[in-house]
Amino acid sequence: MATMQDVERLVEKYSARSDALAGTVSAFREELGTLEKKYFGRLRKLAVARQEAQDAVTAAIAESPELFAKPRSVTMHGTKVGLRKGSGKMTIEDEELVVKLIHRHFPEQAEILIQTIEKPVRAALTQLSVAELKRVAVTVEDTGDVPFVKSVDTEIEKAIKALVKRLPDAVGEQADA
Repeated sequence: MATMQDVERLVEKYSARSDALAGTVSAFREELGTLEKKYFGRLRKLAVARQEAQDAVTAAIAESPELFAKPRSVTMHGTKVGLRKGSGKMTIEDEELVVKLIHRHFPEQAEILIQTIEKPVRAALTQLSVAELKRVAVTVEDTGDVPFVKSVDTEIEKAIKALVKRLPDAVGEQADA
């Protein structure tokens, strides 16, 4: 059985190790801050330049979609570019009307397509065709081809995304990174 002196010695050892860890964490944060200051300007400029280059590629693809009829995408210089099907944007102006029309046109799917609070389930509605969505008063926009630029090296993309998030006034999010 431990005595109070035994516990005190163990706590003293623990406290000393906590202080050592705190000192190392503090030194690490200080050095990290120095590194951030050292590389911040260059990182920001490179992130802005990369976004501008991506915007230029995206614009060129949008202006010449015929280049990506077949194949729809190609990989060049470690970057995949081309056209892909847009995910679309669903607009529901009158939820009550959509619910009524789902009950009328798709009664067997009503439990899946409508939340129990009588509200359309957007995720489930995406499974319907555009014609079916029109029958229940849902408008679908932006489902045409959309250009994309995506690095093949996903680890680099993750690192870039993490760095850009840390930059104040950061460049906009990289598409499909």
